[in-house]
Amino acid sequence: MANKQKDSRRANIPANNSFKNKETVKVHNGVFVYTRNMSVAELAKELNINATDIIKFLFLNKKMVTINQTLDDETIGLICLEFGYDFKKEKVVSEENFEEVEIVDKPEDLKPRAPIVTIMGHVDHGKTTLIDAIRSSKLVDTEVGGISQAIGAYQKEISGQKITFLDTPGHEAFTAMRSRGAAVTDIVVLVVAADDGVMPQTVEAISHAKAAGVPIIVAINKIDKEGANPEKLKNELMAYDIIPEEYGGQNIFCEISAKKKLGISELLEAILVVAEMLELKANPDRYAIGTVIEANLDKGEGPKATLLVQNGTLSFQDYVVVGTAYGKIRRMTNEYKKIVKIATPSTPVSVIGLSEVPNAGDHFMAFPTEKQARDIAMKRSLIKKQEELNSSGGASLDDLFNRIHEGEVSVVNIIIKADTTGSAEAIKSSLLKLNNEQVKLNIIHCTAGAISDSDIMLASASGAIIYGFNVRPSSTISQKAEQEKVEIRLHRIIYDLLNEMEAAMKGMLKKEKVESVTGQAEVRSLIKISKIGTVAGCYVTSGVIKANSNVRILRNGIITYEGKIKSLKRFKDDAKEVKEGYECGINIENFNDLKELDIIEGYEMVEKE
Repeated sequence: MANKQKDSRRANIPANNSFKNKETVKVHNGVFVYTRNMSVAELAKELNINATDIIKFLFLNKKMVTINQTLDDETIGLICLEFGYDFKKEKVVSEENFEEVEIVDKPEDLKPRAPIVTIMGHVDHGKTTLIDAIRSSKLVDTEVGGISQAIGAYQKEISGQKITFLDTPGHEAFTAMRSRGAAVTDIVVLVVAADDGVMPQTVEAISHAKAAGVPIIVAINKIDKEGANPEKLKNELMAYDIIPEEYGGQNIFCEISAKKKLGISELLEAILVVAEMLELKANPDRYAIGTVIEANLDKGEGPKATLLVQNGTLSFQDYVVVGTAYGKIRRMTNEYKKIVKIATPSTPVSVIGLSEVPNAGDHFMAFPTEKQARDIAMKRSLIKKQEELNSSGGASLDDLFNRIHEGEVSVVNIIIKADTTGSAEAIKSSLLKLNNEQVKLNIIHCTAGAISDSDIMLASASGAIIYGFNVRPSSTISQKAEQEKVEIRLHRIIYDLLNEMEAAMKGMLKKEKVESVTGQAEVRSLIKISKIGTVAGCYVTSGVIKANSNVRILRNGIITYEGKIKSLKRFKDDAKEVKEGYECGINIENFNDLKELDIIEGYEMVEKE
């Protein structure tokens, strides 16, 4: 089926009818088509009229020009109309700039598509809980600190009609991610807590939705809570031109309780009503184009990206260019990790097979051949590297603190490594907002993945601080950082990361409790024991592992679990601690999903100046 789909799409290959690699100047069926501004002499030649007639016409219209003067678009249009021609300016778009191409589909090729709905609102107002209520899932239980830190894409069938939902983070640090969500959405559901009212990120979400020019449905959440006041909330929102239909406005308001699943069906019906009015359509019979929602580096599968198809159909084994990456899709799955062969417009899918991890927000396009995809990706990569070149031992926060007190104007280089590209991007944009007159933060590298040897070398060479978000360095990398005097700051909650840097920039570093890693052990074997759970046979690779210690489980440098050691044994005996070079058995409290080669890292909290 996929091959038939691919063959049928060849009639709509973008390269055949959309890319304009060369400048065009011609008259076709009475229409003057051009791609660049031109002089009076050039225009006269193309229109087969006398240049003096053009100069005379412009003079009578109070415009003084010479024969070699370049004309703007408005003037070219006036001249064409005067001498009996219609006119059209086409934009030159090369293949490597495919996101700029204007794709025009024939009306008969367009088919109805599912609406793309973005859930927006302030932190802790219940956005992810609403998604849970719609999907009957438990997403919110998995979120660090109770906040979403990436965009999730999900599809749900309601009354025989599909709706695609985007869940965006609510914390102000994720402005860039919410902005990206609004850029691909058709409808925004603005979640506002009835007991909390309009908050800063509520206002920001309204601004994003209005900038995107999409309709806003307001979901007044937590109506079951004491202190809930929907009417007061409606009055607050009217100040931002969000006016209920009953007051003569255009915004549908739905009162819900996501936690108790009240009013959910009415909200879904409202979404379908608005979607029907929008008459959303796309052409499934062409090669897919769309946007990267999220991306990360998976230990077993390599670069992985969540793609949202916006037009066309993405098929298994298609060749795609995603940002500066390219590849043949080796596997495509939906949000339930079920393998799918095709993804039609408005469908989010996770794909593997790319040459590298793209950035969240990158555009993608499918192409008929690997050579075309590879060549375009290489061109895009060269352009990006050139832009980076044109724009552009270790340091520590203590150095920054001291330099501020000495009255220096400081430029601090920072490297950001995060578990996903969306988180990395959000941290970057948030840190850059902290710039002030004394201190300028310069982000020299920002990407997803574990902290690597090359990151340490880059930090050493540029005097940078490395910030790790939801990632951990291996013991080898930590030793390398210590040798190179590179500071690695590790965080799991974005508030803490930003507060730490802001405090350093203000010269306010005080005594605080910080983590001190005591040791690491590598899982070599696994034994499952009834009533106890999984016991890991481990080899201590560095430091010391202590009984009852706080530990985290690292898989390919990414944190998968944090907890405590339940029991630590040497052979059959309990042990207080096991040092580097020795084997031991470890059982983790409330965690049995260990895998061979996982790293169990022990740590303790100590006071530091």
